[in-house]
Amino acid sequence: MTGKDTGASATPARATDGGEEGGATFDAIMEKFADSPSQQAVIRLLLERGFSVNDEGRVVSGGIEIPNTGIAREVDVDRRVVDATTDAILADDQLRPIFQNISAIPSLLDLAPVLDLTALTVTVRDADQPGIVAAVTGAIADHGISIRQTITEDPEFTDEAQLYVVTDEPLPGDLINEIRDMPFVHAIELR
Repeated sequence: MTGKDTGASATPARATDGGEEGGATFDAIMEKFADSPSQQAVIRLLLERGFSVNDEGRVVSGGIEIPNTGIAREVDVDRRVVDATTDAILADDQLRPIFQNISAIPSLLDLAPVLDLTALTVTVRDADQPGIVAAVTGAIADHGISIRQTITEDPEFTDEAQLYVVTDEPLPGDLINEIRDMPFVHAIELR
């Protein structure tokens, strides 16, 4: 993107039902803003960071307001694009409950090295396959290793979904090989 984008209209470009009644997929949410890549960038940031939109149209994390200028700077758009996007969210009966109820969870992933924990990242081939989390965490538990946190990325929101597992102790080589050999595993990374 070059320069600042001043965005589009204050209402979504196109409405779709997202498939199930009351539900919306990432693609359906993005489709509502298909005519405005700048608004899509704002939407993507809100979803990735777990930022919500309050009744006044302000972007918040919990009860802490995040200035629209900060949001705009992060995605390289004009502040008015953020205003237009939050107005569109509040005007849409499907988007409003999503963005008023989304929240962020604290992650130990980046803190693992500081806290002397082990962080395993598992990139999978098909995130829609059932049993991925159970297979990986089960293998870790079978080795008597305590899991501090698991986080999974929603395959609707990312092209390459990953599973993150933070453990109290290092993973032995045979366990790493066991996880690497699971049929759904594309790649693993240890920190």
